[in-house]
Amino acid sequence: MWCRDQSASTTTKIKCPASNSIRARRKKSLSDEQRRTKYDIYADIIEIIARKGLCSLTRVSYGANMPVDRTKKEISFLIAHGFITEVTLEDSKKYRATKWGLEYLETFKHMRKFFAALGDRPHNL
Repeated sequence: MWCRDQSASTTTKIKCPASNSIRARRKKSLSDEQRRTKYDIYADIIEIIARKGLCSLTRVSYGANMPVDRTKKEISFLIAHGFITEVTLEDSKKYRATKWGLEYLETFKHMRKFFAALGDRPHNL
């Protein structure tokens, strides 16, 4: 961010001191405490699918607040590991949570409660 130098007789651009605080706020908003872990993302995707029953890729993407291309990668991972299944209905793909996926979601919620009780968020999850 650039500001005008008011003390100079000519208008010159100088680095604005406020820009440092803006950068600091951006970094702070993307800190480890604000970012979701991959396990948070898996749980979000499974929960969205479980709530809706059958869910399209776009619906999962919107619900998980992720771009469609990244959501597609995460869904592929979850399908490969048996957490969700793909169902084809009238030329469209829908996704359904499996029993294994629901167990993961339940366990993840319990672990989140334990970490909240400890007052610490795990950094390596």
